Amino acid sequence: MTETNRIEFKRELTRELDIEREVVAFLNYHEGGMLYIGIDDSGKPIGVQDIDGDMLKIKDRIRNGISPSPMGLFDVMVERIDDVPVIKIFVASGSEKPYYKTKFGLSERGCFIRVGTAAEPMTPKQIEDLYSKRVRLSLKNIPSPHKELTFRQLHIYYDSQHLTLNESFAQNLDLLTANGGYNYVAYLLADTNSMSIKLAKYADTDRDELIENHEYGYCSLLKATDQVLNRLQVENTVKSSIGYPYRTDTPLWNERAVRELVINAIVHNDYFNEVSPKFELFSDRLEITSAGSLPNGMSKTDFFNGVSNPRNKELMRVFRDVDLVESLGTGLQRVLKVYNEENFVFMDNFMRVVIPYAWLPSNSEDGDVIVLENSEENLIQLTERQLLIIKEIENVAANVAVNVAVNVAVNTKYLSERLGVNRKTIQRELAGLVEKNLIKWVGSDKTGHWELIEKERNTKTINK
Repeated sequence: MTETNRIEFKRELTRELDIEREVVAFLNYHEGGMLYIGIDDSGKPIGVQDIDGDMLKIKDRIRNGISPSPMGLFDVMVERIDDVPVIKIFVASGSEKPYYKTKFGLSERGCFIRVGTAAEPMTPKQIEDLYSKRVRLSLKNIPSPHKELTFRQLHIYYDSQHLTLNESFAQNLDLLTANGGYNYVAYLLADTNSMSIKLAKYADTDRDELIENHEYGYCSLLKATDQVLNRLQVENTVKSSIGYPYRTDTPLWNERAVRELVINAIVHNDYFNEVSPKFELFSDRLEITSAGSLPNGMSKTDFFNGVSNPRNKELMRVFRDVDLVESLGTGLQRVLKVYNEENFVFMDNFMRVVIPYAWLPSNSEDGDVIVLENSEENLIQLTERQLLIIKEIENVAANVAVNVAVNVAVNTKYLSERLGVNRKTIQRELAGLVEKNLIKWVGSDKTGHWELIEKERNTKTINK
């Protein structure tokens, strides 16, 4: 690895190292970049003695030493190169250029940009040109449609990560306009809003016959995101094949890659026209559509090469805080290990990702799904919905096994809400599973739950 226009090496973190200058230069550069601490000029990793301490210092210096706020535009992580731990600072290109060292303001001593392999001072003309083009129309600057907002759900998500939001959380998370009122980011994260995310399911490969239509929203965008992810997890049916001595499970789609695409669609969606992302399930594919095409100045090549330019950096920061987003600049690369560039469709005002299924499920309402118990002679036919119920019970049991603090009762009400159908339908499907000796009720009538009766299973599809 060598230094380039997007990569900079530093031996160690010292007071003399102007880390703010390097980060400002990447923020102002159209491709962003990466700064490594613990690598010498020749590219040899030499390591960092106090990684945790240096990472805290780096985050503090970037957060407090650069304006406008770079929160949501940088990530500090540990990376091992030749088995030597070094610090990697990933910096995305910012949308509020020019960025500058707060101490020196909009001046040649405060503004820098990447030129070749160096951070060079910007000229007064460059500063003036960038400032005149600064994107003022951002979610941060748009007032919330409602003045009175509550954030109980936001606090719950932060508490789950052992993070505490103090009385100044709205200011710290950039949820206020310049006038001190709540902005549109706050509105999207509030307990109540008018934003709803659509999830539709069709009978065939076109949109002629809609069989299910769900809306997740009118609540914090964090909660709506979890609801969409949970629903897609239920829909991601797994086909198993057993061949001695191994069992192979094949889901409809790669769960980690689709999770990344779902969150990207929600975080990077263009909410200016109050258009929410849309998720559509067809008989042969999943389509994810978000409003807004590539950000200004970004090409398709930049996009597929992992150049990060968050459209809504305030949302990105919050999603990262609550662990819905991992680290900047890595998500798309993980997706491209599974799906191809051809799966991405760029339109003038929208972006769509088309995920083909790994196998084709049945379209029948009764379902052609078969569970195989022990031998080819012992076949049990299930409906598609019964298979989803089994998968849901399995998922909850797995979560409880990992985290004993999880307290979820898989009952009729729970399954009705998760699968989006009425309780009578769920009760009918449960009765069928009991008759087939696949599930059992454990506990009292009021506080009990459904559990699986352990059997060796293999799902197949037959044509009627």
